[in-house]
Amino acid sequence: MSIDEAQWQKGLEVFDKVYGPGSSEMTLPYRESSFNQEIVGNQFANLWASDIFSMREKRLLVLGATAMLGRADLVEIQMNGALINDEFTDEELDFLPLFVLFYAGAGNTTTVFRGIEAAKARRKERDAAK
Repeated sequence: MSIDEAQWQKGLEVFDKVYGPGSSEMTLPYRESSFNQEIVGNQFANLWASDIFSMREKRLLVLGATAMLGRADLVEIQMNGALINDEFTDEELDFLPLFVLFYAGAGNTTTVFRGIEAAKARRKERDAAK
């Protein structure tokens, strides 16, 4: 599988919009991987770039799916991107685990809470460094 350069570049641009400036650099060593081309060239260049849902709405969909995986690290990655883009207020961030609790269960929601708190701590560090 090989995608054209324009599709690749668009995917990298959207990747940086989703996760923050420079985030797409992690994909560069894997440019020739079919798996990575699918992620950058389709998931980001097409799906994340689509205007059917806002970035915030897409992020909420991913958060719900990630909550079911019980992966605080993945929640933190999503929420870090959300905080870089000012997609949620602190009040909304505090509400997310409360809402998800009834759908994902206490164990999985604890990881959502931890991921959100880690992203908030990272934002505080970024703000202090400015």
